Amino acid sequence: MVSFSFRVFYVNLTFQFSTPLTSPHLHLTRYDVFVFYTSITLFFSTIKTPYFSDFENLNQPFYQIFFVKMASSAPALRRTNSVVDNMPDALKQSRYHMKRCFAKYLGKGRRIMKLHHLMEEIELVIDDTSERNQVLEGLLGFILSTTQEAVVDPPYVAFGIRPNPGVWEYVRVSSEDLSVEPITPTEYLKFKERVYDENWATDENSFEADFGAFDFQIPQLTLSSSIGNGLQFVSKFLTSKLTGKLEKSQTIVDYLLTLNHMGESLMINETLNTAAKLQMALVVADTFLSALSKETPYKDFELTLKEWGFERGWGDTAGRVKETMATLSEVLQAPDPVNLENFFSRIPIIFNVVIFSIHGYFGQADVLGLPDTGGQVVYILDQVKSLEEELLLRIKQQGLNVKPQILVVTRLIPDARGTKCHQDLEPINDTKHSHILRVPFHTDKGILRQWVSRFDIYPYLERFTQDATTKILDFMDGKPDLVIGNYTDGNLVASLMARKLGITQGTIAHALEKTKYEDSDVKWKELDPKYHFSCQFMADTVAMNAADFIITSTYQEIAGSKNIPGQYESHAAFTLPGLCRVVSGINVFDPKFNIAAPGADESIYFPCSEKEKRLSQFHPAIEELLFSKVDNTEHIGYLAERRKPIIFSMARLDAVKNLTGLAEWYGKNKRLRNLVNLVIVGGFFDPSKSKDREEMAEIRKMHELIEKHQLRGQFRWITAQTNRYQNGELYRWIADTKGAFVQPALYEAFGLTVIEAMNCGLPTFATNQGGPAEIIVDGVSGFHIDPLNGNESSNKIADFFEKCKVDPSYWNVISEAGLQRINECYTWKIYANKLVNMGNMYTFWRQVNKEQKEAKQRYIQMFYNLIFKNLVKTVPIPGDEPQQPMSKQSSLKQQSTRRSQSRLQRLFGA
Repeated sequence: MVSFSFRVFYVNLTFQFSTPLTSPHLHLTRYDVFVFYTSITLFFSTIKTPYFSDFENLNQPFYQIFFVKMASSAPALRRTNSVVDNMPDALKQSRYHMKRCFAKYLGKGRRIMKLHHLMEEIELVIDDTSERNQVLEGLLGFILSTTQEAVVDPPYVAFGIRPNPGVWEYVRVSSEDLSVEPITPTEYLKFKERVYDENWATDENSFEADFGAFDFQIPQLTLSSSIGNGLQFVSKFLTSKLTGKLEKSQTIVDYLLTLNHMGESLMINETLNTAAKLQMALVVADTFLSALSKETPYKDFELTLKEWGFERGWGDTAGRVKETMATLSEVLQAPDPVNLENFFSRIPIIFNVVIFSIHGYFGQADVLGLPDTGGQVVYILDQVKSLEEELLLRIKQQGLNVKPQILVVTRLIPDARGTKCHQDLEPINDTKHSHILRVPFHTDKGILRQWVSRFDIYPYLERFTQDATTKILDFMDGKPDLVIGNYTDGNLVASLMARKLGITQGTIAHALEKTKYEDSDVKWKELDPKYHFSCQFMADTVAMNAADFIITSTYQEIAGSKNIPGQYESHAAFTLPGLCRVVSGINVFDPKFNIAAPGADESIYFPCSEKEKRLSQFHPAIEELLFSKVDNTEHIGYLAERRKPIIFSMARLDAVKNLTGLAEWYGKNKRLRNLVNLVIVGGFFDPSKSKDREEMAEIRKMHELIEKHQLRGQFRWITAQTNRYQNGELYRWIADTKGAFVQPALYEAFGLTVIEAMNCGLPTFATNQGGPAEIIVDGVSGFHIDPLNGNESSNKIADFFEKCKVDPSYWNVISEAGLQRINECYTWKIYANKLVNMGNMYTFWRQVNKEQKEAKQRYIQMFYNLIFKNLVKTVPIPGDEPQQPMSKQSSLKQQSTRRSQSRLQRLFGA
């Protein structure tokens, strides 16, 4: 009998096998670990104890004792799934080749190598294909396949290895004897730093940040597959904390006692100040309500419930009140995650919401396609509409006569370029209680008049936060219940305001720039003059640690895929040599992460088959846009063969959106050019009209490609279109040609245009890098394309259209499957329900973890003051700014100057 142990979930588990192991080296694959996990889960499910109700919750004492007893039951050989333990044997198996390979690695001195660099060197060292394949098919190949990068620092090579999403191991290998030694994230980052700044790397006083040091009391998820399911985990963990004696439920009672709106108590009053009193009152109330008709209005029995200690908020009818009370009774008696989450979804917590979206031109018309203005604006406007509908529904069901308020706070831009971005207050269309509030940027000389790039925005944000907070408090006549940030600037401002006001904060990154540019952290000095990444990375780190919950559109946004780290995961440990070493930036296993995918406005983006809803008033304009043969300021190029299907793309003309890449693919692929026309919508034609550095370069590149590949007659370039209703009809017009939508981005955090196109019934080809890879089921509801392999991608598109020529029904099959996918997973109603549930639950969660939250906030504030505020001073501010006095906010609710000043003094120490 052979026994062995391996390290899983912080303790050694020992298992015995009755059959001998024939191989001297045991390699456990992910499948083995999965089988182990499944077996243990099934075993736990047979044990009738609440401690095993959630296998994720491994901090319970019973788990720890049980695991330790299992581990100590027998001596064991060391056979683990850890790279550190398996790598020495893997290197020894190919010692001769590995010695030569490591010598090759060291030959070019200090450097950072990516996986493809490592593999290229191996190909040079082992020139025999069969021998090389034999090496790579073994354990060494598995280890190398999970390696993200390696750092050469003779005589060592340090490896950053990622066996699973969110899971990292670091090792140092000596080229002299191939000995392997585990190293800490700090030590690994120092390896990287020595490539760029050796003096700083060896300085014992280099600034080092460790945000994870404050998270030891917060439970974490354990499985990569669970990442992004934070709300469910929080519900399960809270359930385990409430299980047992009734007194454990006092936390809920204390929290319910704090609920109020405009000073009026909700749910319960001090009469029911203990769990025992509340439980007894619920029993009495249930008996009373059972005798009433379910449709009885709350006002008919309000006084009776008030005498027993109940306030408004339980429901609008006797039936609704009874259901809510029954759910709480279940939570108090025998808590379970489903009832706990259901109860918190019913109670009145959120009425007033502030959403920050600062950069670019935020407006409802004529803004899309302007610099830094795209999908985020569309996302937020649709988000607000669905959120208001959800709040109105819930408030009605809670039996309250309260009007919710939603404010989208953005920058006021005096030079508004024909938009309404110079107006201080603007009602949001198709809503009753939502507005856009615009606040200007200030310099020492007055209000900043012109647009500012999102990369140069940081010097204005602290003053903007103060000014915006004052106006928000006056407009809402009190503090908001929830603040949500968007992108780096909005998330930082949301963090600053949430800390000052003590309110719940959610953040939405949309796109973290760090992963868009390779090695942008260690190369920050090279990139900073253009992008100011040092400010951005520090601001992102502050915001994601300060947030109570983080909303992402996809799993990949958090933890990437099997081979590629996620956007948030890239902030787990990183360094800016000479500035700051972040040894623990964010933990993607933190339960603050949640996935809530947005949808598309179904009044604008609906299937092309719904003829009665089609917006025919736009048809003449679309006909001219697509087929006029005269070049003008809105379109250039022409389509000689109108009957050919059209492949179509629409995005900002940024390098990462890769529209020029699509034009190049098309230009090089004769087969595709014979099958379809190409239409691209984005940017300007004249680089001088853009103020965005990347956009100007992409405009020039597009002109070069048109001439190089002689695209006229098959290619149409249309400037950015800002009318969403016309754009929706444009998608459907392309569908009428039996065309397709192509989204070729180098990386896309989500892919709102993918949702829009599929909602219109347009077969879609989208990048496999980021969110679209989750939206589309490849070959079923659309197609994945590799933006780094234009030849493969263009041929995949050509294959589709050739198949459609042979079998015209195939186009309909993909179109209908795309629509089905959207309706099942990507609607704003689903999104809004998740968002409000998060706001409710995490407001309670922050109360439960109040002391830990305050301690971490103090650390974040120190980091902000020491690092970020000094970096901001390096960002240039436009010099010759004409002064402009602050306009009177006549459209806002006018509050007394004295109250505004007192609030400023209280909040900001002014």
